[in-house]
Amino acid sequence: MFHIHVERTLARDIDTVFEALSDHARYERFPGVGKSVLLEKGRLETNGTGALRVIGAGPLELTERITRFNRPTVMHYLIEKSSPLPIAHSRGEITLEPRGEHTHVTWVSEGRVKVPFVGKVLDKLAEQRFARAFASLLKSIER
Repeated sequence: MFHIHVERTLARDIDTVFEALSDHARYERFPGVGKSVLLEKGRLETNGTGALRVIGAGPLELTERITRFNRPTVMHYLIEKSSPLPIAHSRGEITLEPRGEHTHVTWVSEGRVKVPFVGKVLDKLAEQRFARAFASLLKSIER
């Protein structure tokens, strides 16, 4: 099972950070993201609860459903489909907390890569790669 936990305080206000993280159709502006498509709009907001998005980075493609959306502090999601490797995703949470002119971001993702025999090795690799990717994404928001 992989468990990813990334925390950063950004020198940006909470509304700016939340908008950047929740605007699924514009994820292509982040380093390493080659595909970003909003497949289904959310129920109350375009990027809100119920929204379905596809994010691609290199050969990896994730189809994610937004399961909770409380502007500007909470966005939860679950990976419904992934390729080329199947992922059983159990938790995806992004929480934001204002700290004056700054914003503290906490991102947690848990699941497992469903590949016989090498799944545990791939889980460790996923932890490292996803943590680096999210840290890079946050750094680009701050710029």
